[in-house]
Amino acid sequence: MSAPLDPSENTALRLTLDLVQRGTEFFGRELQGLTDDDLDGNSLLPGWTRRQVVAHVVSNAGALGRLAYWADTGIETVMYASLEARTAEIEAGGILRPDALRGAWADSADDLERRWHSLPDDRWSVPVRNGQGAMVPLRETTWMRTRELWIHAVDLDHGAGFSMLPEEVLERLLGDIVGDWAARGDTSRMLTATDSTHDGYGDPDAAEHVTGSLADLAGWATGRVQSGVVSDTGETPAAPRWL
Repeated sequence: MSAPLDPSENTALRLTLDLVQRGTEFFGRELQGLTDDDLDGNSLLPGWTRRQVVAHVVSNAGALGRLAYWADTGIETVMYASLEARTAEIEAGGILRPDALRGAWADSADDLERRWHSLPDDRWSVPVRNGQGAMVPLRETTWMRTRELWIHAVDLDHGAGFSMLPEEVLERLLGDIVGDWAARGDTSRMLTATDSTHDGYGDPDAAEHVTGSLADLAGWATGRVQSGVVSDTGETPAAPRWL
């Protein structure tokens, strides 16, 4: 049995669960604003339609629900049995009728919320395996869901932008991305937000310094947009792969 969360962990969890709730509402509003025909249009993700983005977010809720089941019961239940299974699940969702896809979105979000809110406090410390194969405490899956909701709402490409994301999401997102780059041995750039008091993201002695607003840096670092940021090299290169 895992130990209950300490006060700081519990506070962080509650704050992230609030971001999930707000992100769910944000994504839902963006989806509601799309007509059925709009769902067949292109998203910001190359090669993906909007309906495929929605299907992916639906699938993600189910996958995180399986991790919650693992933490609650002790029965190892991975997000997806294989990469092929993940792809098949998203493809199956992507061909649903518009009303069925919208219903699947609502049901999946509600089901994940119920699973999380029914968990005893000590289950949030149980280690589970994330999509990259690393063992992390279950509470980390709430941040995984936060990222999915806010970023993919922008990916629906129906008016939402990174400037609409909460500052705490943008800051943590940039920290994650720069940390992932560093884990792969890439420490060649420092990101500095012109509208934040944060010291910056990355190595201050890096060869390249990229500046822009928090929103523009997040959009660039996630590979969604190329404008709004400036590099001291004189050019703004494409951001390295993130996930």
